[in-house]
Amino acid sequence: MKRWAVHPPIPQEAKTHFGDIHPVIAQVLYNRGIKDYQTAIDFLDGKDPQHNAMHMKGMQSAIGRIRQAIRKKENIVIYGDFDADGVTSTALLVQTLTALGANVKPYIPHRVDEGYGLNTPALLQMAGNGTDLVITVDCGVRSVEEVKTATEAGLDIIITDHHSIGDEIPPALAVINPKQEDCPYPEDMLAGVGIAFRLAEMLIKVETANSRTSPTITREELLDLVAIGTVADLAPLDRLENRSLVLQGLEELNKARRPGVYELLQVSGVEPGSVDATAIGYSLGPRINAAGRLESAMIAYQLLSTSDINEAKQLADTLQDLNTQRQELTQLAQDEARELALSEAMTDLPLIFAAAPHFKPGIVGLVAGRLTEEFYRPAIVIEQGEEESRGSCRSIPEVNITEVLDECADLLLRHGGHAQAAGFTIKTSNIPAFREKLMELVQKRLHKQIAEPTLIADARVPLSFATLELAQQLHRLEPTGFANSLPLFISERLRVVDYKGVGKEGKHLKLRLSEGPISVDAIGFGLGQWARTMPMYVDVAYYLQVNEWNGRVAAQLNVQDIKPAGT
Repeated sequence: MKRWAVHPPIPQEAKTHFGDIHPVIAQVLYNRGIKDYQTAIDFLDGKDPQHNAMHMKGMQSAIGRIRQAIRKKENIVIYGDFDADGVTSTALLVQTLTALGANVKPYIPHRVDEGYGLNTPALLQMAGNGTDLVITVDCGVRSVEEVKTATEAGLDIIITDHHSIGDEIPPALAVINPKQEDCPYPEDMLAGVGIAFRLAEMLIKVETANSRTSPTITREELLDLVAIGTVADLAPLDRLENRSLVLQGLEELNKARRPGVYELLQVSGVEPGSVDATAIGYSLGPRINAAGRLESAMIAYQLLSTSDINEAKQLADTLQDLNTQRQELTQLAQDEARELALSEAMTDLPLIFAAAPHFKPGIVGLVAGRLTEEFYRPAIVIEQGEEESRGSCRSIPEVNITEVLDECADLLLRHGGHAQAAGFTIKTSNIPAFREKLMELVQKRLHKQIAEPTLIADARVPLSFATLELAQQLHRLEPTGFANSLPLFISERLRVVDYKGVGKEGKHLKLRLSEGPISVDAIGFGLGQWARTMPMYVDVAYYLQVNEWNGRVAAQLNVQDIKPAGT
């Protein structure tokens, strides 16, 4: 059973700052750090904060060098990453530079053969093949030695990245990453594709101002890629810049003008015009990621870049097949990793750790994520090689896993990532010592903390608040996702008027709840077991949603958890 927690009520004096905004929405916004009316309106309207991207450290140097490369017809390579953020970033910059007349090619490393980030053999091969300029997207900020070697070989390197900064900045021609301490740009939580977009946007702007003819590309044409990469990479959607970019991107995405996007929607079962952040997170993103997990991310890149609808259909079908394989392999690996980890457990372990030679590197991150969700502990899953091994980490809010990896740097070849998701490469001989040190470091962080899954509700509300009007107004909080989750509410001591198990084997729960004269329909996905032991009165945690069925539109509770009243 999950622990329930509720945000404290908005202070009485703060309520006056929200004007005529519905008090429940004001509470939700207050919980997300919004304290005044104008900021609230900007958030609800998805206003673009219009930060000047030229203020990003390294931007002006990068623009100057890229424009020089375009004028001199130098050879440019966009070096990306193999996840959805990296693939969309690569497609975005190649499309932009091609339209501006550059000689540009994409390069996305193979996950198995090369691993994450910049690798020296690939860079040296580029130098030998006549490449003049390499622009990284969604990677590179921790590749100090690789950049040194590439620079010595005659390559100019521009890094665009959004991952955490290491102890040393690579000696590139320009490094564009707002997480640099001395970067004056006001937002540092963009996805990799968001930073690539700002670079593309500035290039288009400068070329427009300095050219007699207008560029054959507009910023709007790139926004569908920005939305996909931002949501799929779990960039925080409580940040106004991410929120605005995704809203603009969804508008473009729903037009499905890009052949690859149209066909991807078809195989995902998503209708153009109905694409939202949830569709990106659960349908589009996983299919794009499947390419790099099991084959080559270039399949997904080609899908997003092609102008041929027939080629797009073939590539979308390939991604669909790969995604099905990915789901099956992930389940098998999850079962084995769980068994491996628990077989070594003499006590309650501070983290889940599993390493095996046959784990596929493309799914270890997914497996780690599922184990973290199951056990509410950080999870490390490693594809063990003969000499080198690669692993993925997923964590819980109580443990910043990248900080933990930083403390293990002496045992690692390279590492990087975010607070709750990271990756690393390690000498296989170091794995036992690494495991021991991880256990010690995570145990220290969890000491005296209550580490258990928690539902954090935005507010306790009476059932009378669960109206169609409020459900419709809550839609203004979209796009919801990481750091701007669907508002969760708790209503207590509701009478169960009716209930039954529905779906295959009664897996789900349909019920009607009342409080005095007010009654509302509710659905609980995966909660069918309550149909066997339903008490007369319950407390429920739920999302308030609009339900449309047979021409009837009404409010509905999407129940996330149930407790007997008062427990």
